[in-house]
Amino acid sequence: MPSYHPVAPSSTAADAQGAYRAACCGATVLSFTPEDAGSRRRRLWDLESAAHCPVLGVCLPIAVLRRLVDKTAPTLVCSNDSQLHCVAVSQCKRRAALCEAMHKELERRYAPAVRQAAAAKCSSTLADWWRSVRGDERMPGALWAVLTHARCDTVLEHLVLGEVHMLQHQRGAAQRVDVARFDATVEENAQLRAALQTLRQRVQRQAAELAAQVDLAQTQAMRSRAEAISRDTTMAALRDQLQALEAQVPGLKSRAELSRLAEAQAERINDLGHALMRAQLEGDRDRRRADNTLVDRPPPGADIAPPAATVPPALGDRAVLCVGGRPASVPLYRHIVERSGGRFLHHDGGEEQSAQRLDATLSAADLVICQTGCVSHDAYWRVKDYCKRHGKPCVFVENPGSASLKRALVELQS
Repeated sequence: MPSYHPVAPSSTAADAQGAYRAACCGATVLSFTPEDAGSRRRRLWDLESAAHCPVLGVCLPIAVLRRLVDKTAPTLVCSNDSQLHCVAVSQCKRRAALCEAMHKELERRYAPAVRQAAAAKCSSTLADWWRSVRGDERMPGALWAVLTHARCDTVLEHLVLGEVHMLQHQRGAAQRVDVARFDATVEENAQLRAALQTLRQRVQRQAAELAAQVDLAQTQAMRSRAEAISRDTTMAALRDQLQALEAQVPGLKSRAELSRLAEAQAERINDLGHALMRAQLEGDRDRRRADNTLVDRPPPGADIAPPAATVPPALGDRAVLCVGGRPASVPLYRHIVERSGGRFLHHDGGEEQSAQRLDATLSAADLVICQTGCVSHDAYWRVKDYCKRHGKPCVFVENPGSASLKRALVELQS
């Protein structure tokens, strides 16, 4: 069984480091027995010089360390965080104002960890507690509590310092990975921020366009509403005016109804006149056919002159206007007029041709024949009034047959 030779607490750092190297190489460790050293906890300045750097680097944030230096040793000039850390480590070798301030801050900050570590009564129990908390966020407080514990021997101290040293390496590598990830995240965040800004601008532009469209639609709606109100007002005024006019003219509705009935009767009379004219034409045609069949022809060489009333006189290139008549009889009228030496003009009396053209046709005619049964009332009065005003010969006939046309030509020449 290996023997342990006690090492006094006042041993030099070189002897302690040699004992730690011997422990790491599997040799017999020479150390003091912590159980015989009492229960007094070590102070910051009692720790080995090799422990000052990890204790200050792990247990004290750089901002807190700078505040303590500025408060207790304002004459110390530290241009950066690395120089500040080196100055603070060098001040831990002796009991000074800065060292005492750092010790008090560590005691205050990690008082809960110190109380938990106080339950360990031997080095092995203390080592087991260290192993249970070294891997989480309680590691800084556990480091301070273990190194200042009364039962922390040299072997445990160097073991703890070695593990902290390796943890710092691992955390440094992890930190580098985190920094790379952080840089990538920052770059991605910048890209997303730029995309978000572009999207926000597009949304704002679309919102402005939509607002403009809504304003235009509201303006148009207000204009349409105003036009509708104006139209309704005008209609109401016209309705009131119509009611006032109807009140001033008694029996206006009955007169309008009678006027409509008169127009309907006129149309019916016109239709009946046309039917009568067609019947007369058919009767004349049948009569001529019967006369040609029953009357004996004169002997050859006989000179029988036609009746004077049925022989149309010579017209001498005068224009004869025929107003009205059946469309089928117009070629017969043209033949009779042109055979008598005249020029034939025709107007249907307002059936298809407009009544306004009748005045121009009347002015071009020398003789006018109006068939009263085949013209409209407007055309009848136009012909009568025009011929009376201009003294133009005019004959009104009721029968639309060719015999009536011949008799009318005879009357015009007499």
